Amino acid sequence: MEYRDIYITEFDLNRISELLDVGLSFRGSKSASEHLDSLKEELDRAHIVLPKDIPPDTVTMNSRVRLSDVSKAGELVYTIVFPRDADAATGRISILAPIGTAILGCRVGDMIEWQVPAGKRKLKIEEILYQPEAAGDYHL
Repeated sequence: MEYRDIYITEFDLNRISELLDVGLSFRGSKSASEHLDSLKEELDRAHIVLPKDIPPDTVTMNSRVRLSDVSKAGELVYTIVFPRDADAATGRISILAPIGTAILGCRVGDMIEWQVPAGKRKLKIEEILYQPEAAGDYHL
């Protein structure tokens, strides 16, 4: 796995950490447990910054992101949300979904690669269409 600098606000870190605490206490399947551990590792190494200091080209919670699917030469648009707000039909992807975890804290131009049942997927972050912190929306 390639490690890159990732950034997260303390507010997002605290809310995601609460989700992880609950999820890790109820460990389900091995793959779900490994995924939660992976998210925890990402958070442990993230740069924690104030909302006003988060780079505007960084994926944060509630960011709307345009990605290119290098594996399939397609384009995707997702908003990264907390599980209760997830709705795949409208492109609202949970932070606990593998793609949500993979892109949180990444920046425009970053490439993300991860294993899915059908093989490896490779995405590139092309554009941040909306980032709450850049818009001055600090507590969505």
